[in-house]
Amino acid sequence: MQIVHSESSCGWGGQEIRVLEEAAGMLERGHRVTLLCPREARIHEEAARRGVPAVALPIARKGLAGLRAMRAWLAHGACDVLNSHSSTDSWLAALALLGMSPRPALVRTRHISAAIPDNIATRWLYQSATRHIVTTGERLRAQLIRDNRFRAETIVSVPTGIDLARFAPADRAQAKARLGLDPAQACIGIVATLRSWKGHRYLVEAFAGLKQKDARLLMVGDGPGRDNLKQQVARLGLEQRVLMPGNQADVAPWLQALDVFALPSYANEGVPQALMQAMAVGVPVVSTPVGSIDELVRHEETGLMVPAQDIEALGAAIERLLDEPALRGRLAQAARAWVSSRYSRERMLDSMEAVFRSVATC
Repeated sequence: MQIVHSESSCGWGGQEIRVLEEAAGMLERGHRVTLLCPREARIHEEAARRGVPAVALPIARKGLAGLRAMRAWLAHGACDVLNSHSSTDSWLAALALLGMSPRPALVRTRHISAAIPDNIATRWLYQSATRHIVTTGERLRAQLIRDNRFRAETIVSVPTGIDLARFAPADRAQAKARLGLDPAQACIGIVATLRSWKGHRYLVEAFAGLKQKDARLLMVGDGPGRDNLKQQVARLGLEQRVLMPGNQADVAPWLQALDVFALPSYANEGVPQALMQAMAVGVPVVSTPVGSIDELVRHEETGLMVPAQDIEALGAAIERLLDEPALRGRLAQAARAWVSSRYSRERMLDSMEAVFRSVATC
């Protein structure tokens, strides 16, 4: 098959990483794959680094320039399936395909739990222009059926899959030492884009109140919230205990160094990749029942769940994990087994390949 992905986002996080992982996996399986994205987007640069063919188009914003460019490319490029990933490129793709013959099948992947407007235009986009909808979690699928009244038979949940060989348990003391950290100090961490809804500010407040005053907090990632977080860390006098190393090409070594992983998101989540990766590495996790996170983290079974934006509950859960080695070990072992059985990269590729084949032959 000739598979084309479109991604208008200029950000960098789990969504963009999934697009590239999926594209690279389909290339490995012998499909022809192309990514359409803005030249200024980081995904354009990362695609080249990962061997995914990318075409730069002016699609970062809705407008005639992007629409004309996408239509022109689609008119001359062979394409069986066009998989869109963000709102802007989905609209541009749907409009660009109008009147085109032969017409590639449009598949829309929804990565987050943000509400979709319930109006005629949106229904046209999702139920007429789009052949099939993919969500990254079952709860997101149910949300579209319940709130937007989309046809259930047009929606399938395909969670993101991860490379279980790359994200595997390692000796924690050695992992800390390789990063220049004291193996004797407990490390709490988060790997996420620095955006408000990821809940970093609640994690910093909870960390400040921990009784374990020699613990370290690692916040791996970058984004628009960086300056505000640095100010918060300084205001709380935590500069010597909080490390913010920015984006990392390989986050596995950072996850392997953690004693506890925390993701206190309060909005816009599907099934977060970093949470899966931490569980695969064998790190006990604390998170919130947002989006489809509770499909991944089962309270007291594969991790601990706390209410979103509840600093006291978040701090108590982290302290509990730091105080109870047996609990950490039990949750970490169960988390690795849960992710291994349901969230492998091969399972994701199998499912997406089945979706693409079904719409390409309609």
